[in-house]
Amino acid sequence: MKTLNQNIMNLKRFFGGLLTILGIVGLIYTAVIFAGTSGETRDIKSLIIYGILGIVFFMSGISLVRATKDEA
Repeated sequence: MKTLNQNIMNLKRFFGGLLTILGIVGLIYTAVIFAGTSGETRDIKSLIIYGILGIVFFMSGISLVRATKDEA
């Protein structure tokens, strides 16, 4: 039973790390779009969408990693 609980904790940490990486990629992509934007409506919409998704993924990944306790 203890190994099952440890596997679940490792899965949570892995998923938290994956969400964090996806959030970082989303924020970097938002910065790339922002640097090359000309102020069109389509550019602003994509900035908002990718920025919000990047922040949500990044914050949820960080909180999932922090909330998962290491039990060795």
